Amino acid sequence: MADAARRRLNDPSFPARPEPPLPVAVSECLLGSEVRYDGSGARSSYPHAVLSGLFEYRGICPEVAIGLGTPREPIRLVGDAGSPRVVGVKDPSRDVTEALREYGRTQVEALGDVAGYVFMKGSPSCGLFRVKVYPVDGDRVTGAPAMQGRGAYAAAVTEGRPDLPAEENGRLHDPVLRENFVTRVFAHAHWQALQRAGITAGRLVEFHSRYKYLLMAHSVSHYERAGRLLADLKEDPPGKARAYFSLLMAGLANPAGRRGHANVLSHLQGYFKRQLDGAARQELDALIHAYRRGELPLLAPITLIKHHLREHPDEYVAKQTYLDPHPGYSALRRPL
Repeated sequence: MADAARRRLNDPSFPARPEPPLPVAVSECLLGSEVRYDGSGARSSYPHAVLSGLFEYRGICPEVAIGLGTPREPIRLVGDAGSPRVVGVKDPSRDVTEALREYGRTQVEALGDVAGYVFMKGSPSCGLFRVKVYPVDGDRVTGAPAMQGRGAYAAAVTEGRPDLPAEENGRLHDPVLRENFVTRVFAHAHWQALQRAGITAGRLVEFHSRYKYLLMAHSVSHYERAGRLLADLKEDPPGKARAYFSLLMAGLANPAGRRGHANVLSHLQGYFKRQLDGAARQELDALIHAYRRGELPLLAPITLIKHHLREHPDEYVAKQTYLDPHPGYSALRRPL
């Protein structure tokens, strides 16, 4: 790494990574509010204990917001899975599709400060993946539902905020998907802080310098494309900043696997080749290879790298987000 790049990492005006709790929108029923169609809540279906202290929740129930009330007639998706309608189960003439979509579009602006969104699985308004879409002929259901839909409100929000980290509550019980979501929320919150501070070409390069190895672990192709994008910032820096962030979030959406982590660990190992003696180099190399083979957890080589950082400080390596993607919550890092 060139000296100029290292100096950028010491810029006192560069915004620090935001600390928890981070602002996250959530389907209000997951907070325990009794806003579901039958007047119940769904707090038990969200991993509150594991994520305690991480998020500052902003509960939203689009169905209540558009005036459906509680309790209410249930609704469902019908028609074409690509563009379904949202209608009443008992009264199919009650179509709330546009009301939900319009409310979602208004929330795109209203939620400009949140760093993530957790949606209620299976909901015809909030479901993010594999929501039931019933085939119909007029008002009559003609067959089994296709598990291919997305809730009308969730679709409007994700279309308006494509880079916003979004997940479903059920998937957050999976430690791989949970860690991935939290990592993306931290990255998004840091980008928001950078936007508030003002994005310059220098700050954009510094941001990437801090996130490059995290991105590499998740997706080498996105890492390479980001590097090419930032190679020349003389023209349209704002446009390239937006494009860069989209690349970053798309890349991080791919959960990092053992191969990606081992690749990054090998790169970080190179920063210590002059500081470590032969025995120490061999020990670190052996740990990385043992991790690559699946014999050790990820924390084993990372812990040793952090130990060498304390013995041989390197500002560039120390500020790599990869080493601490969700500061203060290292227990989230799965044993992969």
